[in-house]
Amino acid sequence: MNRLQNTIIENVDSGSVEAKLKEILHIIRKQLDMDVAFISQFIDDRRVFKILDKKSEASSPLCAGDSDHVDESYCQKIVDGELPHIIPDTSLNTITHNLMVTQKLMIGSYIGAPIILQGGQVYGTLCCYKNQADKTLTLRDLSFLTAISEIASTLIEKNITEEVFLRDVSSRIQKVLKSEDVEIHYQPIINLATNEVAGFESLSRFFTLPYRPPNLWFQDAKLVGLGEALEKLAIQKAVKSIGHIKSGAYLSINISPEYVLNGAILKILDKVSIEHIVLEVTEHDPIESYEDFNRILAPLRKAGLRLAIDDAGAGYASFQHILELEPDIIKLDISLIRNIHTNRKRFLLAKALCAFSKSINCTLLAEGVEYIEELDVLKDLKVDMAQGYLFSQPIPLNEAVSYQNTIYHKE
Repeated sequence: MNRLQNTIIENVDSGSVEAKLKEILHIIRKQLDMDVAFISQFIDDRRVFKILDKKSEASSPLCAGDSDHVDESYCQKIVDGELPHIIPDTSLNTITHNLMVTQKLMIGSYIGAPIILQGGQVYGTLCCYKNQADKTLTLRDLSFLTAISEIASTLIEKNITEEVFLRDVSSRIQKVLKSEDVEIHYQPIINLATNEVAGFESLSRFFTLPYRPPNLWFQDAKLVGLGEALEKLAIQKAVKSIGHIKSGAYLSINISPEYVLNGAILKILDKVSIEHIVLEVTEHDPIESYEDFNRILAPLRKAGLRLAIDDAGAGYASFQHILELEPDIIKLDISLIRNIHTNRKRFLLAKALCAFSKSINCTLLAEGVEYIEELDVLKDLKVDMAQGYLFSQPIPLNEAVSYQNTIYHKE
């Protein structure tokens, strides 16, 4: 039977648990030559039809989401042992002959098996029926159905676990959104020609227990459909600091391309002095339509908004972003900067990017600078700006305000 289960699994398309269960139902309905196959769930005193597969619409009036009282169902009576798992002819069984559901659903023959979860509790049933009697149904068919119900049980168990996880994630994100419990820290960006602060990158911080990195917060928010809300909150908090930034300096904010493409950025930056804003797009985020992206940002860039491409050198996507979006700033990824003074390949790639950025009149910014030796190489390459722990880690606004009036001195 394990071989049978593996064969079914191999023939099921990848995708959501619901999609897999639908495919399983389709396979077993055809295999058993039935008119209807369904998975039901027992919820309180109701039998809820969760997923169905029908030979045709005429086969049954059932739809996913329909329900009836469990006491009136074949499913509960099979689980309770009042009905056999196989009923070749419902008109010959005293119980099924008198049940209203027999006529209502046009059940002529029936076969069903309980879906039992790992803890031993009965989730519901996996059943098939035909509009006519079928005296060819055998224990072999029941064994087949029972084996498939075990596969369904595994998938449903996984789905329940995922649903609980997603509810927990959503609750956690909702709590942050409601309390606005996001702090913004600012990492100084240094002009390497003057050693003065050229701007700050705004970075979200979540001081919750247990601690979780910011990138996981934003990933989780997207997972439960709250990504836009969380990014909007972070940006709105960040841009409130613009009045504290000295003249000539800028504020860099990160945003996912999808929230540019859906127009959210226009609402987020409404009534904001965008001439002091740099919008930063990472190479890790795909852009579905460069044409639409450019079209939406065009009026903002015309009004003074600048665009930066992050993580250049980390992968192909960043170069595609650069070619398609014509950014004002290219940020060299930390993977390219680390040990650039000893790694010739990194040095040569950085040198090529420097030459390229100069040829298109684009400012070059190195991120993740930690050592004097790295900084010396970057200055020799005529990199325009840099940020990293060598200068400062991301700091709260009050510290950033004080920092921006200092001039970096090499120690």
